Amino acid sequence: MRIKSDINIKNRRATFDYAVLDKYVAGIQLYGTEIKSIRESKASLVDTYCIFIDGELWVKQMHIAEYRFGSYANHEVKRDRKLLLQRKELRKLERQTKETGKTIVPLRLFINERGFAKMEIGLCQGKKEYDKRQAIKEREDKRNLQDLFRK
Repeated sequence: MRIKSDINIKNRRATFDYAVLDKYVAGIQLYGTEIKSIRESKASLVDTYCIFIDGELWVKQMHIAEYRFGSYANHEVKRDRKLLLQRKELRKLERQTKETGKTIVPLRLFINERGFAKMEIGLCQGKKEYDKRQAIKEREDKRNLQDLFRK
């Protein structure tokens, strides 16, 4: 029997700053006590980004807090972590990021039903300022409609 995990750490800024063109789910190469901190929701995707180094996809600036019961062998808080994707997907992403204006951004970090940490990444294109204003206006309109129906 598998238990669905409620760990769901989102990068809320990503969908505001970028238009998500395509989504992928990648595994993460973790060391030591990192998975224990993730299970306690002690991770942050603020200011994270993905980059290709020697044909491998790495996530940079991802913060996973030190495990509180860890010893001297506790993990490094902001180290680069390797993302695990199929070779076909890696080649496709690398080819698409060579195009101007496209980047790979982590969207959310979660624990799957087998207990492994996974990261949802998105192939994104940056939004213009007027697109961001439009998103704010739509969100406020939606909020106003919900307030009207509650009354």
